[in-house]
Amino acid sequence: MAATTCVEEVLPPVLDSTSDQPPLFDGVTRLYTAYACPFAQRVWITRNYKGLQEQIKLVPLNLQNRPAWYKEKVYPENKVPALEHNNKVIGESLDLIKYVDSNFGGPSLWPNDPAKQKFAEELLSYTDTLNRIVYGSFNKGDPTTEVGVAFDHLETALHKFDDGPFFLGQFSLVDIAYIPFVERFQIFLSEVWKYDISTGRPKLATWIEELNKIDDYKRTKCDPKELVEYYKMRFLSQ
Repeated sequence: MAATTCVEEVLPPVLDSTSDQPPLFDGVTRLYTAYACPFAQRVWITRNYKGLQEQIKLVPLNLQNRPAWYKEKVYPENKVPALEHNNKVIGESLDLIKYVDSNFGGPSLWPNDPAKQKFAEELLSYTDTLNRIVYGSFNKGDPTTEVGVAFDHLETALHKFDDGPFFLGQFSLVDIAYIPFVERFQIFLSEVWKYDISTGRPKLATWIEELNKIDDYKRTKCDPKELVEYYKMRFLSQ
C-alpha cells in the first residue's frame, strides 16, 4: 500500500454565520467541509491520503449555523462537501473523491484492473442502500433485526479479492466511501443496542482493524461521545 508521508495538520477554525467569506476563485483550492459530516469525511480522507494538505485547503463550516454567503455566493445547494477548484465549485461526495483522485497528485486510489473497476462501481452504488437500511432502522425500536443484511453484504464483498484486506484487495476509494458511515454505525449500534457489527463477520472485523492503522483516516474520525449524543437526539428523541 503506497501510503503518503503523514502530515500533522493544524485544523482551521470552524466558520459560522458571523464569519467572513474566504476569497473566491483566487487560485486557492478549497474543500468546504464539516468535521462531523460523514459525506465530507470521504473527501477529507482522500485529500489526506494523497498528501494534498498544502494543495487543498480545508474550510470547515458550522452546519447548524452556517454562513449565508455559502449558499448565496459559493454553493447554492448549501451542502458539504464542495470543492472550489479551477474557477468552479463542485459537490457530491462520491463524485468528489473520484475528482480529487484523478485531478491531483499522490497515490492512485482507483484500480487499473477492469474486473476491480466494475466491482468498485457496484460497491459505490450500494453505499446509498447501506445508509438507507441502517439509518432507517434507528427509529424502529430494535434495528438489530434489520441491519444484518446490509453488513452481511459488506462481509460477502470483502471475500471477492484476496490480495489484501480491503474491498478491492488494496486500499481504494471504495473503502473511503464506506468507512465514515461504518465507523458511525459501529459506534451507535454498540453503544445503544450492544450490537457488534463485526461479530460473525471476520472479514469486516479485519477491514475495520486495518483501516484504523491508516493515520490519514484516523485523523478524520468523529468523536464517539459527540456522535452518540447527536444520533440519540436525531433518531431516538421522538
